[in-house]
Amino acid sequence: MTRKTPLTLAAALALLLVADQLWPPPLPGRAAAHAQVVLARDGTPLRAFPDRMHIWRQPVSIEEVSPRYIEALVAYEDRSFWWHPGVNPWALLRAGWQWLRHGQIVSGGSTLTMQVARLLEPTPRSFAGKLRQVARALQLELRFSKREILELYLSYAPMGGVVEGVEAASRAYLGKPARRLSESEAALLTVLPQAPSRLRPDRYPERARQARDKVLDRLRSRWPATTIADARQEPVIALSIREPLLAPLLAERLRRLKPQAARIDSTIDAGMQQSVEQLLATRLAVLPPRVSMATLVVDNASLEVRAYAGSADFTDNARFAHVDMVQAARSPGSTLKPFLYGLALDEGLTHSESLLADVPQSFSGYQPGNFQASFSGPVSVSEALQKSLNVPAVEVLAQLGPARFVSLLRRGGLTLELPRGSAPNLGVILGGTAVTLEGLVGAYSALARAGVSGQPRYFADAPLEEARMMSAGAAFIIRDVLEAGGPLARLVNDGLGERRGIAWKTGTSFGFRDAWAVGVSDRFTVGVWIGRPDGTPNPGFFGGNIAAPLLVDVFSMIDDAPPPARIPPASVSKARICWPLGTRSDTTPRELCHQERTAWILDGTAPPTFADRLRGGGARYTDQRDSASGLRVRAACAPGAMSEVAIARWPAALEPWLDGATRQRALPPEWAPECRHARAPEGGLRIVGVSDGETIRRAGNGPAPELRLEARGGQADLIWLLNGRQIGRVAAGGVLAQRFSDAGRYQITVMDDAGRYDRVEISVR
Repeated sequence: MTRKTPLTLAAALALLLVADQLWPPPLPGRAAAHAQVVLARDGTPLRAFPDRMHIWRQPVSIEEVSPRYIEALVAYEDRSFWWHPGVNPWALLRAGWQWLRHGQIVSGGSTLTMQVARLLEPTPRSFAGKLRQVARALQLELRFSKREILELYLSYAPMGGVVEGVEAASRAYLGKPARRLSESEAALLTVLPQAPSRLRPDRYPERARQARDKVLDRLRSRWPATTIADARQEPVIALSIREPLLAPLLAERLRRLKPQAARIDSTIDAGMQQSVEQLLATRLAVLPPRVSMATLVVDNASLEVRAYAGSADFTDNARFAHVDMVQAARSPGSTLKPFLYGLALDEGLTHSESLLADVPQSFSGYQPGNFQASFSGPVSVSEALQKSLNVPAVEVLAQLGPARFVSLLRRGGLTLELPRGSAPNLGVILGGTAVTLEGLVGAYSALARAGVSGQPRYFADAPLEEARMMSAGAAFIIRDVLEAGGPLARLVNDGLGERRGIAWKTGTSFGFRDAWAVGVSDRFTVGVWIGRPDGTPNPGFFGGNIAAPLLVDVFSMIDDAPPPARIPPASVSKARICWPLGTRSDTTPRELCHQERTAWILDGTAPPTFADRLRGGGARYTDQRDSASGLRVRAACAPGAMSEVAIARWPAALEPWLDGATRQRALPPEWAPECRHARAPEGGLRIVGVSDGETIRRAGNGPAPELRLEARGGQADLIWLLNGRQIGRVAAGGVLAQRFSDAGRYQITVMDDAGRYDRVEISVR
């Protein structure tokens, strides 16, 4: 080596560095177009979005590819790959000599780095083109490590048709990830880029087999003879290339979130996703045209989404295939009721057995009815939630306050969409708002996460967004109530064979537009929506008969492990409580405890029954009784010996609904004879002037009919109710005029201070 040699080498290196900066290679992610692929958590392609040339490509790392393939590739294509500077001069000289000697190319002499250069920047098969490859290969070696260069080859090598890269080829032809390639499959995909059109295994299996065996022969010095022999025995069987299409709407959504990413890794479980989509497909035959479905499955531990079906069938445009109903805001029906009762527990308004009134009631003019168009009378919070009764829910919301309810839900991570310009009202609890299936599932997860809700996550590295929806104690109680009984529990038992620890709730929006079912187990929270995306009603479709069975099937498919026994939080305990007062039986005098129940309570406190909305005064009062006969008396009319008796009063709206035994215990006895003249005449309270079942008709275009409401046999003031709404209070014997402007059925009730009542139903036409 002369003294000028180091200077010459330094000058050449400097020239190469300057040329590299002035003439950079077209690297992926810069000017080069790139495809996108959305993957499940195990690497299974959910959906591929080709680049501008319609190429399917799936970037991979070396760790995601079978070591057998890496070994076969380097041994067959470029044995000196790990040490040469981008070109192998001996290989180039050998290829040139063979070309001169045979007049044709016998071996190419290209290194893997040179092949990557040609993949990134195609060049003509000429001497000038080869020089350009050499220059680009040197540039790549300057810019990248050997590992990075090899990963470029793994992602961009042509594999036939529109498929590029070993992972896309392995998925397309073999139906498996590249990390699971056998020796035979590794050899097949190693040789495929040499002539991808001629060697496609789905079209030319015999050609592909012969080329594979050439690679296996080259590997005899590296792999055991038995391994080579076994690999040669494997037939070449390949799948036809088909576009992956799992969770297609989610894939579109994630692609919009990461528009520049070539590879998008999601949290989806590919097996669960496929099972859910197949389950939805089996339901299509029983659904009317244009009806769609959506299902979302969230892992409670991580809040990661495991299955996402935004529509019933992505290929059926008649069912609004491209409308993602996981994100659509729809009326939730009764699905918000568990949160209402949970928040009422935390606010100290109720316990699980608080007395509520499922009777016709009016709340400042708002008169809710039940889905079944019937009423149950006295019910507990647990019964009201299990039966999804509307009137008790409105009663509790009236106590909590609609604005506060909406605010607490928002604090807990669930945003309600109200009509523009409107304020929260009592109709919110019956579906007078809008939520998304995604938001609802995230909120319901609080029942399995100690009261903490969360935003469903689609990426493993996404931040964990959580919020306190309710206390751990309230979440435990509400979940236990939803699991405990009623028709929902029977449906779970019928569907799963035995109880699986699933707490769930259904909902139906006004006009049968939306049918919901949301359920929670220890492992998963699952939400189901069924309806027409355009909002057209589906008469007869409601949560219990159409969405709930699908929910049960999803749970039976994804979560068949029996749940462990749950231990109540320290804040939760059981206590015996008394109706009608709602207080603990150990602090309530026995004579004031008309019915005993076992309740879940928070922090050892049993809130009392709500104040009477129709009648003033306290829930406890004292009455005078004749010491000898026990009849009701007053000092003014019975100067003899009297005793004070404590009485627990039921809410006035519930007194007409009490059974005979409870009425006998709850209501005061008859007046003593000497005091009857001071009160109403003997006999029951009766409505007069109109009979039960009567039809009142409007005369032509005349004025609306008016009734004179009158009763006989009452004591003191009489309270008149129309469909549960108080319309007047008059003295016993007085008359109340009531005009009926609208046609319909009306329930007229009258009650007095002693608990007597009478009721008739009329029709106005």
